[in-house]
Amino acid sequence: MSALEKKVDNRYEGSTIREFLKEELGLSSRLIRGAAIENRILVNKNSVRMRYILHEGDEVLVKLQRKESQNIIPENIDINIVYEDEDILVVNKQPNVVVHPTKRHQTGTLANGVLYYFQETKQNCIVRLVSRLDMDTSGLIIIAKNQFAHMALSKEMQDNNLEKRYLAIVHGHLKEKEGTIDAPIYRQEGVDSIQRIVDNRGQRSITHYKVVESFNGGDLVECFLETGRTHQIRVHLNHLGHPIYGDSLYGYGEEEKELIGRQALHAYGLDFKSPRTKETLSLRAELPEDMKNLIERIK
Repeated sequence: MSALEKKVDNRYEGSTIREFLKEELGLSSRLIRGAAIENRILVNKNSVRMRYILHEGDEVLVKLQRKESQNIIPENIDINIVYEDEDILVVNKQPNVVVHPTKRHQTGTLANGVLYYFQETKQNCIVRLVSRLDMDTSGLIIIAKNQFAHMALSKEMQDNNLEKRYLAIVHGHLKEKEGTIDAPIYRQEGVDSIQRIVDNRGQRSITHYKVVESFNGGDLVECFLETGRTHQIRVHLNHLGHPIYGDSLYGYGEEEKELIGRQALHAYGLDFKSPRTKETLSLRAELPEDMKNLIERIK
């Protein structure tokens, strides 16, 4: 059973259970309300109301598992698990895989495979995506196993405390081997396209970059996102005049099918704190084969 457990110390003598859950465990009002309605909040093994007054030494337990269902078809699809604990699952998504079912892709998505994995391993979880990637972008994605982990990590993302690192293979050689792109990204109104542009009407967008290695045909560039706009890395690198190989929207994708069948962009690194222990997790995923092959061809 997935649960949060904590003994009350003298700081919370005389406090309500609600105050303890918010201040000590960092739970949201929404989570507390739902858990209280479903009698999942216990003190000394007994369900309590939210006005319950605590005493030093009380044992507080919040059950995180609950009956939930999801309109996703479980499918036996290979998923590459990089890290797993009782709160989160981190997988290395392969290129050309949709993350979550859509009208056009009801099956064959990462979520279909993850739900099958949860059922096969007898974990009572639904698929709660903390992060997402474009279909053609490979790399690390976080899935929360419960509401507590999802809310905690979503807040970390909003506060820019969850670090995401990418590797991209670009055309040409960047003049500055290390720097910051601080350029607003905007989606033009009335344009029936998902394409973004750099425009002063857009939201502030910041990408830090560093050239890792240079080849005859281009650079391998590490990108660290300070903001998380749609297509941010692709737009910013193209803005510098160095589009990503295989990028059909911002580069020369159709002309490069023989080199690589998608944009050469890989979410290789995640650094964040565990929702439960607050210890820093530093997770990495090596370059996929198609990007390794591209490097060999442009050397």
